[in-house]
Amino acid sequence: MREVYIKSELIRLDQLLKWADITSSGGEAKTIIQQGLVKVNGENSTQRTRKIFPGDVVTVENDSILICFHG
Repeated sequence: MREVYIKSELIRLDQLLKWADITSSGGEAKTIIQQGLVKVNGENSTQRTRKIFPGDVVTVENDSILICFHG
């Protein structure tokens, strides 16, 4: 599992996938989220605007990331 640092209290799921270099575009992020390929804290998430907070774990296939706050 790798750590990804955000500078705010939260980030939208689709934005996070781009920020963490899991996807190359917002369109690609939207597609994989809608296909049910993304898990947040172990549960499938199909809402691209879902709010992700420090401490959450986001998984796409075999890539898991822990969200950390960098203030």
